[in-house]
Amino acid sequence: MPELPEVETVAKGLRPLLEGFSLEAVTLNSKGLRYPWPQAFAEQLRGKTISRVARRAKYLLLHLSDAHTVVAHLGMSGAFRYAPTQSYTPEKHDHAIWQLSSGQTVAYNDPRRFGAMDITHTAGLFAHPWLKDIGAEPLDAAAFTAHGFFERLQRTRRAVKLALLDQTVVAGIGNIYASESLYYAGIHPQRSADSLSLNEATALHASVVSVLTAAISAGGSTLRDYRNPEGELGCFQHRFAVYDRAGLPCPGCAGECTVQLIRQGGRSTYFCGTRQRL
Repeated sequence: MPELPEVETVAKGLRPLLEGFSLEAVTLNSKGLRYPWPQAFAEQLRGKTISRVARRAKYLLLHLSDAHTVVAHLGMSGAFRYAPTQSYTPEKHDHAIWQLSSGQTVAYNDPRRFGAMDITHTAGLFAHPWLKDIGAEPLDAAAFTAHGFFERLQRTRRAVKLALLDQTVVAGIGNIYASESLYYAGIHPQRSADSLSLNEATALHASVVSVLTAAISAGGSTLRDYRNPEGELGCFQHRFAVYDRAGLPCPGCAGECTVQLIRQGGRSTYFCGTRQRL
């Protein structure tokens, strides 16, 4: 499932395609995605201008000219693709097709249909059920401070890896970037979150910011289905230190140990037992 860097990369790709252009035609080719389409969804979009493309955690936010916002989640396999309207050829899983005043057609394609879209009043956007409980944005320096992060970790006795996956603790982190961040901070994923000292939480805070920033610069990570709107794959998977590298040498230990794999909360966790001692 795309995490913050992948969704941010998609948002960056969509901005020049969508911002400032109106939706001249909207076609929905299915009854919905993970959930049914919002009532009269096509009618609510048609004729509106997309004023801004933003992101909150793992959600895309498409702000419309009529004070409404489309909230979209890419699910497991969702992707936007585009082509000049005259040469656009529908594909099997193009569930939503938007013809823009720019002469471009943008299609949302999702073979597994685990994505989701909704529309809500912009004024009440952050009260939306998908967004209302999400924690601080990790790349917002004012919102995501080391001390605030430490305080949130102190409130739970869960393993720190599971705390990082909790979107109420910090926004947008999933399995990949939780494992990578803990590795660079030198913290074992099974440590109780409330056992971290302020210094350790500060190191993890810095690691989260650094890893996410690097991943965005690399266009995110591609493991299965993820592509940006240009159809390009992300590259950060080539820079993984531990994620998906079980049994391979730890890059920080000069080949003296290998990356280990455990299961936490039904998810795979990768770490170095030498660098990240319990």
